[in-house]
Amino acid sequence: MLLQLSSVLESSWGILSAVQYLSLRAILSALTAFGVSLLFGPGLVRWYTARNISQSVRALGPQSHQSKDGTPTMGGVLILASVFGSVLLWGDLSNRYLWLVMGVTFVFGLIGWFDDHCKVTKSSSAGLSARLKLFWQSVAALSAAGVLLYLATSPSHTHLLMPFFKNVALDLGAVGFVLFSSLVIIGSSNAVNLTDGLDGLAIMPVVMVGGALGIIAYLAGHVGFSEYLYIPYVPDSGELAIFCAALCGGGLGFLWFNTYPAQIFMGDVGALALGAALGTLAIITRHELVFCLMSGIFVLETVSVIAQVASYKLTGRRVFMMAPIHHHFELKGWPEPRVIVRFWIITVMLVLTGLATLKLR
Repeated sequence: MLLQLSSVLESSWGILSAVQYLSLRAILSALTAFGVSLLFGPGLVRWYTARNISQSVRALGPQSHQSKDGTPTMGGVLILASVFGSVLLWGDLSNRYLWLVMGVTFVFGLIGWFDDHCKVTKSSSAGLSARLKLFWQSVAALSAAGVLLYLATSPSHTHLLMPFFKNVALDLGAVGFVLFSSLVIIGSSNAVNLTDGLDGLAIMPVVMVGGALGIIAYLAGHVGFSEYLYIPYVPDSGELAIFCAALCGGGLGFLWFNTYPAQIFMGDVGALALGAALGTLAIITRHELVFCLMSGIFVLETVSVIAQVASYKLTGRRVFMMAPIHHHFELKGWPEPRVIVRFWIITVMLVLTGLATLKLR
């Protein structure tokens, strides 16, 4: 909004011309989202507490988590509100990719909201059925993938880019692209949701991976940088840096209240939405495999659940003491903050490795 306004008023107010710079708008977007989260966070915690909009902890979970029962949930509303508000303020509202990512984020957030609402009203840790949740996620993801296929302006926009190689990519074709993209969005959404089991565990990796995807989006949207780095040039994708910056700012603002011991939980409204947003960003920039590398913690959490379920059904034995794997380390005696910070450290290393692949080709 301010970008369009600055174009009109810059003849009278020369300083407004600075708003035209994408890098400045990205910084302002992050600061705005962070400020909104800090400003409205305390009020939201009080409002949820007064209305008993709280988390019901699984009886089968670690005993140390039983004390968290009654902690306000659905804090993802704060993140989404700060991100959307910041993007609407600083983003180029004529950019189709920007609207698509916000649309996917909103729809998956809505699915998560209904799931959280069921949990709160039933005072149970069970929300929407897995089948119903997956159905609506599939509808949303397939729709988004179809739109991305329609927006593709180059054959490379439907190719799967291989890291570490200059000109090696797999042609997915139209059907393959839609199915693969849907899988990435759904998988990413549920992976973040599985990771969101300890105070601050999920939001910091989301911030770090989101920041890295913002850098990749900026590079992919620049003709010179994309040519130099041998990555697909995706016109107008640079504007996604505004969304990624807002995601970082809003996420850090939320972490202020979500850090151990948490005053509020993200809930499915936040986890499903943020995961879907990251997956969509990776698809647009054509860096799905790099995204998978940077999101190693999310992948590990998901694989641990799959392995646990498969092993128990096939052999009657469990691979881990409890899944997702962060609970396994808790039961091995690691204090919750140690698990959280070590997972953050791993994510930092994985994100740096992912960014390094941009040059190592």
